[in-house]
Amino acid sequence: MTSNYVSNLGIKDWQPERLPDLTGKLFVITGGNSGIGAEAARVLGERGADLILACRSPQKAETARARLAKTIRGKVDLVTLDLSDLASIRDAAALVRTLAPKIDGLINNAGIMQTPEMKTRDGFELQFGTNHLGHFLWTSLLIDLVEAASGRVVQISSIAHRVGRINFGDLMFRSGYTPTKAYGQSKLANLMFALELDRRLAEAGSPASAIACHPGYSNTNLQSTGPTGFLHALYGPLNSLIAQPKERGAIPTLLAAAGVEAKRGAYYGPTGFLGMSGPVSDAHVASHALKKEDWKALWQASETLLDITFLPTPQA
Repeated sequence: MTSNYVSNLGIKDWQPERLPDLTGKLFVITGGNSGIGAEAARVLGERGADLILACRSPQKAETARARLAKTIRGKVDLVTLDLSDLASIRDAAALVRTLAPKIDGLINNAGIMQTPEMKTRDGFELQFGTNHLGHFLWTSLLIDLVEAASGRVVQISSIAHRVGRINFGDLMFRSGYTPTKAYGQSKLANLMFALELDRRLAEAGSPASAIACHPGYSNTNLQSTGPTGFLHALYGPLNSLIAQPKERGAIPTLLAAAGVEAKRGAYYGPTGFLGMSGPVSDAHVASHALKKEDWKALWQASETLLDITFLPTPQA
């Protein structure tokens, strides 16, 4: 059975100039030191928002803070976060709680792409463990602060969700691992997580909401730090030929996080050829990403793997 998801028609070629003044708002951005996350941080900060950058490298985070200080009006706090380490996630979330009584936008931006077969510190397949399980736990630990602000959880997915499949029989790809299959699964999981999270929040009567988005094909460090061998060699010329700049890639994140036009449960991104670039509007959701029973199954599997309970199960 598929969900009753309907794209929120009406937004056409959204631009960051439409953002309101964000003075007094707080946005927490994973991976906010580079790429799409850094660009989103810059624009939000220039609109007056305060920021918490949750980054794996303290040195890179400090460099990003110094760069932001030159243009933004809001303040920037830093939290060290390694999404491939459950202990780090819990420690970072605890620190965020000391810095902020509420969160207007929890932007789950950080990710890795098409890595060789590896495991997280806790034994999960690296891409699924980092991109999905890491953000699942992170969000569960901070959702009450988002609710306190009637805020938004923003989950970054990818056009790669279209080729991804959730391998429920072997989520960790103990057999048949390929970098591309594992990446596709993780990004499909990101999208399904956002849709199911928003459904559960709405059913529970929560003031918070969840919105998914994707950056299209944008020129960032993602393609150079994860893939190896042929894939690594391929992305160099591809980035030069067809990738859009990070400034364009960050637009869907800005819409989802702070755009007054954004609707809960939506999925925003570029709408040009194959979703790689073009005007930002309602993005295409693959039909296999809309199976409500798969949303529930992924949620339950994630809770089991992490040994947590995250929000009550809503009525069907």
